[in-house]
Amino acid sequence: MTEDGLKVDVTETAGQPGVAALLLWLAILAGVPMAVAWHDGPAVRAPAARAYAFRPRTPPPAVEPMELVALDRDQARAFNAAIPFSTLPNPAARPFRFAGLAPALARATDCLAAAMLYEAGDDPVGERAVGQVVLNRLRHPAFPKTVCGVVFQGSERTTGCQFTFTCDGALARMPSPGGWDRARALAKKALSGAVYGKVGYSTHYHTDWVVPYWSGTLDKVAAVETHLFFRWIGWWGTPPAFRRSVSGDEPVIALLSRISPAHATDGEAALGVPASAAAGALAAAPLRSFGPEQIGKPFGGARLVAVDQASAGFIVLVDRKMPPDDFPKLADTFCGGRIQCRILAWMEPAKAADKFPVDPALLPSMAFSYIHDAGTGLQRALWNCGDFPRAAPIECMRDREPVPAATPVIVPPAPAKAPPKKVEHVVIRPPETSPAPAP
Repeated sequence: MTEDGLKVDVTETAGQPGVAALLLWLAILAGVPMAVAWHDGPAVRAPAARAYAFRPRTPPPAVEPMELVALDRDQARAFNAAIPFSTLPNPAARPFRFAGLAPALARATDCLAAAMLYEAGDDPVGERAVGQVVLNRLRHPAFPKTVCGVVFQGSERTTGCQFTFTCDGALARMPSPGGWDRARALAKKALSGAVYGKVGYSTHYHTDWVVPYWSGTLDKVAAVETHLFFRWIGWWGTPPAFRRSVSGDEPVIALLSRISPAHATDGEAALGVPASAAAGALAAAPLRSFGPEQIGKPFGGARLVAVDQASAGFIVLVDRKMPPDDFPKLADTFCGGRIQCRILAWMEPAKAADKFPVDPALLPSMAFSYIHDAGTGLQRALWNCGDFPRAAPIECMRDREPVPAATPVIVPPAPAKAPPKKVEHVVIRPPETSPAPAP
């Protein structure tokens, strides 16, 4: 019986020790790779993939910024289409379940949701694929040990970050409330064990209209709409490589503070009391329901304009006679009994929003906003300090430039262009050390 459970019968060759020893060694040589290959599923069972069965002695591949080959879109699409998909098995990743405390889970959820929404747009299928790549990276020793660390790796650079939305200014664009809520719901499921199996153990992806230098050095395993997904070649792309333990202590990402209460750093006494106490007290208050039949009715010095039941959001018109210092009392009226709640308040009916999602052009005229999340202990109240000056700048909304109304633009016909030069040969520059895992 070998260490791998293979039984070798040598009774008939007892008088032939050389034959018995030969059979034993053949069994061991055949059994060990088979046991290693089957231990982690079909991804490493390819007969010609001996390098997939044993962990190399070299360290994990280095993580470097992504560089693109200078090709136009048509050329890039043609080049990408010419790269064949790997014929090796592509098993689904193992489920991942976040094990940190509630505040860390809230931060991880919003980091993952931001990556999903800003990278894939408001598209549930693309968002799930992107989220799976983030979690694959999380469990691979080449990447950071936290969800937020993976997503915002390299964000301190102006170019070359791992996920482009973290360094190209995309976060200045506020997501729609509905899109953000859907992305957060998908992120919560992914952190609770949901798996998007099509991309397998992919750690890289890119759109089909660009060609990264690492494109020809990885296994192309899947296509999801306009995105192509890749994994490392050799052992570092197999299931056993994704067993690294992760951290349950997620960092606060200041870049997300505008859209994520879990990442806000300035909400701790926005109402003069510790946020954890105030938000918790409101969440414990009796719940008051607001349905469509109550739209237009006055409540606590404000008239209800719109309700978003999914995100516990309220649009209200504030009575002109209400002192600005009393604006936070709107939370008692609308947010009692809710773990999460947000209020967007206007004073000028002609400049106010009347539905969700809110038109960005109307945000500069907003008078007051409020948000709380009892799960993370955050509570924040902000005034439009152009109309209602505050002593503490921390209580002021971010200045917003008015969005100009769209005007029709007549575009003259473009002059005829010469056909693009034919690309005879494109050379993909191999990395100096190891492929760079950039999306």
